[in-house]
Amino acid sequence: MIQLNSLHNVSITVDDIIIRTAKLSDVETITNYYVKNRNHLEKWEPERDENFFTIQGWSQILCKFDELSNSGSLVYFIILDRQSSEMIGAISFSNICRFPFHSCSLGYSLGEKAQGKGVMTKALTQSINYMFQVQNLHRISAFYMPENSKSKAVLERLGFKSEGFAKDYLLINKKWEDHELVSLLNPNWIKPQVR
Repeated sequence: MIQLNSLHNVSITVDDIIIRTAKLSDVETITNYYVKNRNHLEKWEPERDENFFTIQGWSQILCKFDELSNSGSLVYFIILDRQSSEMIGAISFSNICRFPFHSCSLGYSLGEKAQGKGVMTKALTQSINYMFQVQNLHRISAFYMPENSKSKAVLERLGFKSEGFAKDYLLINKKWEDHELVSLLNPNWIKPQVR
């Protein structure tokens, strides 16, 4: 079930999870998620400074995310456990570009305790449906490190197709890491009306 109050206030409930756009008031919830999963995520994400793991740091990040969301270039979802309301993951659709690309970049993370339960497959399915059906994007691109077999499996399960290889693409944990590029196309994309 999707509840949509505006393009920037989305809540999707599926089975035991809630996927919703982050709000400024989520600062403590998001900070706690990254603090709790710091060691688990560091091998897959860019190096973070200490400010990233503080309320003050996430207050600044969420203010920036709010600006980007209002300009239409970012949708940032948090994934919550429906029973406990604990944050268990995040999904970002960034670099949203309309005409002539109608595309964006996908990023995501899942907490250590939520691994292996199908959470990310469910959450990405719903959030991608939103980006295709409501935001009317044509292409969603994602990059993953070749040794990240879980990320590769999720993207393949969702129908992402290989489009290339990027040598030394991203600085992860103080080391340049290669990445595979994959993309998913919207089969029901509708050309926007010219006004």
